[in-house]
Amino acid sequence: MDDAIKQIGQRLKGLREVLDIPAEEVAELCGVTLEHYHRIEAGEADPSVYRLSRISKRYGISLDVLLFGEEPRMKGYFLTRKGQGLSVERRADYKYQSLASGFRGRDVDPFLVTVDPLPGDANHNKNAHEGQEFDFVLEGELEITIGDKVMTLHECDSIYFDASQQHCMRAVGGKQVKFVCIVI
Repeated sequence: MDDAIKQIGQRLKGLREVLDIPAEEVAELCGVTLEHYHRIEAGEADPSVYRLSRISKRYGISLDVLLFGEEPRMKGYFLTRKGQGLSVERRADYKYQSLASGFRGRDVDPFLVTVDPLPGDANHNKNAHEGQEFDFVLEGELEITIGDKVMTLHECDSIYFDASQQHCMRAVGGKQVKFVCIVI
């Protein structure tokens, strides 16, 4: 995994230690085994933006602090220029770019997500998180699975769904997909 994932793991461990939170409690909150959670803290496993969002909401820590190590500063507005949003790569084929990382106290988390196609019929693991999600495809084809339902979204298609349902996404058609993801 890359340095960004390791740094997120270090911030999670630091948060736990400062707030005296048992690792078991955070693992349970994230819906993973204690062993898997320790791998996240060690930077050896994908922390998932959704898990980080749950942690940030539960313990009152900004998602930006967990993702990027920076506290948001802007209150009236925050402008993100093309290609300038803070980003984190969860895996080599999956990249999140925050579109509002500097805005303090925001109610939603908007991201520009880029997913490269996986070889063969490989798929990402399903996950679930509290709240709702809105995805709008900018380019490419996005296959989204929600529960047992599999759908393909094309350019300018969108979907809004209950994110507590197990879901995953992947690029199809052999090309990269870019979409705006808003976690509410």
